[in-house]
Amino acid sequence: MEAKAKVKDIAISRDRVTLCDVLQEGTFGRIFHGILLDEKDPSKEKRVFVKTVKDHASEVQVTMMLTESCKLRGLHHRNLLPISHVCTEEGEKPMVLLPHMSWGNLKLFLRQCKLAEANNPQAVSQQDLVHMAIQISCGMSYLARREVIHKDLAARNCVIDDSMQVKITDNALARDLFPMDYHCLGDNENRPVRWMALESLLHNDFSSASDVWAFGVTLWELMTLGQTPYVDIDPFEMSAYLKDGYRIAQPINCPDELFAVMACCWALDPEERPKFQQLVQCLTEFHAALGAYV
Repeated sequence: MEAKAKVKDIAISRDRVTLCDVLQEGTFGRIFHGILLDEKDPSKEKRVFVKTVKDHASEVQVTMMLTESCKLRGLHHRNLLPISHVCTEEGEKPMVLLPHMSWGNLKLFLRQCKLAEANNPQAVSQQDLVHMAIQISCGMSYLARREVIHKDLAARNCVIDDSMQVKITDNALARDLFPMDYHCLGDNENRPVRWMALESLLHNDFSSASDVWAFGVTLWELMTLGQTPYVDIDPFEMSAYLKDGYRIAQPINCPDELFAVMACCWALDPEERPKFQQLVQCLTEFHAALGAYV
């Protein structure tokens, strides 16, 4: 099986992995908090995320999980979280291991902040959110330099730890764990329609510029604490809606300068969108200015 061959060099024995609590569960996929024992010294252990599938998962679903898990393999950047190991022993459902990040999935974290906001308006500040956006744009700038196209950048495909460090992950199992964020437009493929650039929707064209579009939507997710973009638009109408020049509205309490950054990411012409390196610079300047006001 080709997918298994791709990960042979990071395959480890299942005996080294202990599954703890389930963090997320879909129809066929699960993410566990797990413990990985050190190969040389079993008294040493580290915390990991473990992505795996249930017994009834199909061969296609298993292959897809392994293939998508390889998206960031071999890339090293402080704002990326590639897989560290896999267990692909015969007769067992494969497991994919990633380094643990204490606050977990960014979209779920933002939604928790939204719930906490009523009691604690300072749960997460605007400055924190802009800092998260800078980190995501740094990771994406690195991918663009390496000519890697993510194709599914969104808050659900990022993770965060308790020092507010954010890392971009692959999208393995995302369709199963966030089914409301993906739609099938009659071509039998589940796609993140509300995050996609017009050229991707119409012609399946993907590039760093279409990743920039998705970054604009991810920035909107940050500023709304995890709301769903274009929630009232029928997924089948999205391309017509975008073509007519409509976009998601400015979030409440979102500064005009920040919304202007999002709007640039949603230019119809991919050439007119900013590059990730420009976004890093622009957001860093905005972050510094916010700091000056506090």
